[in-house]
Amino acid sequence: MRNFIVLCLLACLASCTDKKEFQTIRERIDLSGNWNSSLGNCTLPGTTDENKLGDGRHPTNVTSQLTRTYPYSGIVEYEKDVEIPVQMEGKRLILFMERTKPSTLWIDGDSIGTLGHIYAPHCYSLPALAPGSHHIKIRIDNSPSSVPAEIQSSHAWTDGTQTNWNGILGDFYIEATPHTYLEQVQVYPSVKEKKARIHVNIYSDSEQSGIVTLSAKTWNTQQEHQLPDMEKQVGLSKGENKIELVLDMGNRMQTWSEFHPTLYALNVTLATNEGKDNIITDFGMRDFATEGTQFTINGFKTFLRGKHDACVFPLTGYAPMDVKSWRKVFQTAKSYGINYYRCHSYTPPRAAFAAADIEGIYFQAELPLWGSISPDNHRLNDFLLNEAYMTLGYMGNHPSFTMLGLGNELGGDVDLMRNWLDGFRKHDNRHLYSFGSNNFLGWGGAIDGEDYLTTCRVGGGEGYTTHVRSSFAFVDAEKGGILNNTRPNTRADYTAAIAKSPRPVISHETGQFQIYPDYKELEKYTGVLHPYNLEIFRDRLNENGLQNQIDAFHQATGRFAVECYKADIEYGLRTAGLGGFQMLDLQDFPGQGSALVGILDAFMDSKGIVTPETFRGFCAPVVPLALMDTYCYSNKEELNIGLALTNYEEQPWSDALCWRLESLSDSVTFVREGKVPAHVEQGKVMQVGELKSTLTEIDKPAQLRLTLTTGNYHNYYNLWVYPDRTPESEADIFICQSLDDEARKRLSQGGKILLIPDHKAIEEQSVGGLFTPDYWNYAMFKSISENAGREVSPGTLSLLMDEKHPLFRQFPTECHSNWQWWSIVRHARPFILNATRHEYKPLIQVVDNVERNHKLGLLFEFAVDNGKVLVCMSNLEAIRHTPEGGQLRNAILSYMKSAEFSPTETLTSQQLQHILTTEVRKQDIVGVKNQSDYDVQPE
Repeated sequence: MRNFIVLCLLACLASCTDKKEFQTIRERIDLSGNWNSSLGNCTLPGTTDENKLGDGRHPTNVTSQLTRTYPYSGIVEYEKDVEIPVQMEGKRLILFMERTKPSTLWIDGDSIGTLGHIYAPHCYSLPALAPGSHHIKIRIDNSPSSVPAEIQSSHAWTDGTQTNWNGILGDFYIEATPHTYLEQVQVYPSVKEKKARIHVNIYSDSEQSGIVTLSAKTWNTQQEHQLPDMEKQVGLSKGENKIELVLDMGNRMQTWSEFHPTLYALNVTLATNEGKDNIITDFGMRDFATEGTQFTINGFKTFLRGKHDACVFPLTGYAPMDVKSWRKVFQTAKSYGINYYRCHSYTPPRAAFAAADIEGIYFQAELPLWGSISPDNHRLNDFLLNEAYMTLGYMGNHPSFTMLGLGNELGGDVDLMRNWLDGFRKHDNRHLYSFGSNNFLGWGGAIDGEDYLTTCRVGGGEGYTTHVRSSFAFVDAEKGGILNNTRPNTRADYTAAIAKSPRPVISHETGQFQIYPDYKELEKYTGVLHPYNLEIFRDRLNENGLQNQIDAFHQATGRFAVECYKADIEYGLRTAGLGGFQMLDLQDFPGQGSALVGILDAFMDSKGIVTPETFRGFCAPVVPLALMDTYCYSNKEELNIGLALTNYEEQPWSDALCWRLESLSDSVTFVREGKVPAHVEQGKVMQVGELKSTLTEIDKPAQLRLTLTTGNYHNYYNLWVYPDRTPESEADIFICQSLDDEARKRLSQGGKILLIPDHKAIEEQSVGGLFTPDYWNYAMFKSISENAGREVSPGTLSLLMDEKHPLFRQFPTECHSNWQWWSIVRHARPFILNATRHEYKPLIQVVDNVERNHKLGLLFEFAVDNGKVLVCMSNLEAIRHTPEGGQLRNAILSYMKSAEFSPTETLTSQQLQHILTTEVRKQDIVGVKNQSDYDVQPE
């Protein structure tokens, strides 16, 4: 019976992509509409959350995720009387539910069966039903016992993102066919052979003959290609029959890829003495494969510019079931240069694949697992294998379905994983397969048996030599990884790491740079999820008197995060032979501690921090790259910048690479421009020239902008040039490490003090110096680091300052952190200024994370007694040898000597001493559990 249900399922799945040219001849009864349920009246398709079923009790103090306002876990029974028309009498009937949870079906009180899978539709074969009214009862179970426990942490089930909804979604109908019918159609394209092999499964209720007809034509393209109809007479045995037909695509064959996602609509018709049946399916002529350490699409090397997807849809709590909604999602993603989606421990509905087919997105699906695999866990293993094979049957024809992984950050038995993948390849060779994403947290390195490796590191090794992403939690890598802990440059890459893998490497979940929320987003949450987490974060900010800085915090942290995402992406682009990346994320992740890491909000709407055009400049098939040893220069140095180009279009690149270097500082006029020929083979990243220039004519501190263009592609870089001059005199300024007697005396006499506190003395009143934005979210990795006995991240997000302040005439800056601040921040301990008046703002503020919301200062000033104090929390002596460190020291001293050094916040020396020594109230930050095992190793 179970096999029959699966075959029945496949028969109706393939008919879900009707085109105007081809129409299904199957009769259907639409079951959507009003239903009675054990919780009350409802509308299906829909969920208990959408129908507001249940008592509505829910917590209002959760900060780890959005909150379901009508949560429900358990059994719900849905009932309705349905009229069977006369024309369906004597036909084979099936009941189809496109997406649901474990279900049981009764017709007129008789049990029909139970299905327990969650990805593919539930398709029940019905008994013969006479015309007239019949009672349908469907039991849906989303309780913990309904699926293996290991499934419940995946994004296919967890409340952290999608929600564990109860209901029936998508297409919902009863369908009639002849008793001899088409079970499924699978299309196996070969671009090289210019052929498509059509595997047709037919169920016949008797020994008979029939005629199979194939009709196919292109759509989603401007170039029409109608194939000649193919007709074949077949002899059918009673039961299952498998036949193969070959479509010769001819010289007019059109291929499918991100550049030209041409689709073919295929109509397969079966005619027998019982009548006709048909299945309509889409397919694309594409070969997605590997060549060495790179992916290929139709023989051309490609680079996967990916987005992690965790099923974040706050209005409904589930993935859209319609193609239109998914097309909008993918169009937004593609506008930012994305060509690849990796679904974290879940597989979206068919509509997502259909939309990806249309938009040209490469799709990686995953089984619903975030945990460990063991040969002894029979219930889990059976569940996962059933999901895998049903997904391959249901989604397999979609050309966008290029990859399948076993789950996220798995541990366990590698031999078992290998056996599963061997079985998948034998069953369906149209896709690439992996053991999972970031299994063993990368420590296992490249393991034989998978087609590609998605990982954050390629095994263990010294320092960062095996890393393939630039940012980590402090518990995972020293000081949070390369980007935070090495001097910024644009030459470093991951060549050493990918040399340890013989197959393509995809950088796992790159970025994860936090952005302070824009609380205007709150009004968007009008659906099943309420943003209590965001409201609580906002209220904490208000308690510290920082509510007037919300927009400034959001803009500063957002713009800096964009610079960090740019740097991270370019690390990958510079690496010849890297397979790609999957950024976490283009979109906010409102679960797992509330990880607000997206340049778009949870609704895939812009946060107003970067345009798609700008982002696409460094995330595109062709990206011009500048290769620099540093971002900060002395004007005595000669600028020597390498010019490189990535080319992942479908042909060699041959066009000039034009460059323009100009000052952004009003006080400095400096323009240089030129061009170099750029000839780059397809699928390569190559240096094509150099930019050399003297800088001696820049006699004032300046920020420069380097713009690169080639064809329609463009990119930009900021760099800073400082005059090589004698250090500013300390005359008339007393520099000290504490507010000692001498300092107090000078203040009483009207003196000026530059206070640079000893970091050890103020550890309890300050936080560490973190350059990059805090990783993922503070609550989660604070607790993980503490439990592992490792360093906790300082947890800050960005600097914030008024770039027009007099101080910055000598130290050009934007309102946010950028690369010239790296050494300054890394040698700093931002001071906690919660004891100051709410209205007081430091000259250089440091934006804190949403859990603490401290008012933090890196540079701040007061009028004290009769004098003036400027407090600098960066160790200027330690960075004096760097161009930026020496210039900041000069800028501070020059400012303090000027009449513009006139602090408006007045304190007594006793009040200042209180601020500098007051005990900071410790906050109770609730930890967040991570499903990944930090001690896992390959078995």
